[in-house]
Amino acid sequence: MKDVLADATSDQVILATGGYDHSIRLWQAHSGLCQRTLQHADSQVNVLEITPDRQHIAAGGYQHIRTYDINSTNTNPVINYEGLGKNVTALGFHEDGLWMYSGGEDFSARIWDSRARAQTCQRVFETNAPVNCACLHPNQCELFIGDQSGSIYVWDLRTNHNEQLTLDLDVSVQHLDVDSSGQYMAAIDNKGMCYLFLLGSGSDTQMSSPERLLKFAAHKRYGLKCRFSYDSELLATSSADTTACVWKVSDLLASGEDSGPPERVVRRSSSQSSTSTRAWNVADILPMSKMTNTNQRWVWDIAFSYDAQFLITASSDTVARLWGVSPVEVKREYSGHQKALTALAFRDSA
Repeated sequence: MKDVLADATSDQVILATGGYDHSIRLWQAHSGLCQRTLQHADSQVNVLEITPDRQHIAAGGYQHIRTYDINSTNTNPVINYEGLGKNVTALGFHEDGLWMYSGGEDFSARIWDSRARAQTCQRVFETNAPVNCACLHPNQCELFIGDQSGSIYVWDLRTNHNEQLTLDLDVSVQHLDVDSSGQYMAAIDNKGMCYLFLLGSGSDTQMSSPERLLKFAAHKRYGLKCRFSYDSELLATSSADTTACVWKVSDLLASGEDSGPPERVVRRSSSQSSTSTRAWNVADILPMSKMTNTNQRWVWDIAFSYDAQFLITASSDTVARLWGVSPVEVKREYSGHQKALTALAFRDSA
């Protein structure tokens, strides 16, 4: 990823964007040129995810998931997953591509067999509110699910057991992410507050046991995304305030220590009704970097490069941007969409 993606000329680098113009564009990341446009008829693109083998890209829209062949000249989907209710808001894959997970506004998260000819759902987890986000733990055994009522569910795929915790009162969990080490989980809400958890165990035999570390005001308006860098050293957030911010995880942890020791979250299983009433440790901290542009609008999606030197943003001004993290600078713009961008997917050569 050196020299503004100048070395990223191979097929190993994949950048895709999608939004409200019913299309998915595949870009040459280092030059900013659009290589192909895929057709996503009858629906906006809510979420994009690249398969682990980098051969396909999955798109979640209204009442369906569609999978496209990245290396084919075919611009239409090769697999359609139908029978879903409302919008699909979350997608991801097992690290070996054995199965795919999804979440949506139909109050559910689902597991799909990626290898089966029949595109039928294998397992369903039902929530009490529309699902905004979902993230798989690096142990590949626990799915974290966030919904519009402020609940986060930890679904143990080994035992089908689940635990539920409340992020905070009167908020919606907009997005969550687990770092590559499986130590930390971040979440962002509809008020722009970001939360950091210590996950604890998360072993092959025991479920993760989240502990509250801190919450902080990442943005002044509606939060949209939060993502860790691959080395777990940085955390990026984005918002309706037209910005993306990058935070040093070590600074956040030090700020949390200054506020006091972490508190064990009061969890509940599906058969319990108690909720957490203890207060969060609140930190007052400034970001390491702030990505702002006069033309940029809501920043709907973000992705780090593997080396964390760059951040890619997708904005409702129809443009995706490649930013240098430090110093902050727009290195490339990816223009061509006709309507707002709401999703991106990125994999570089590492």
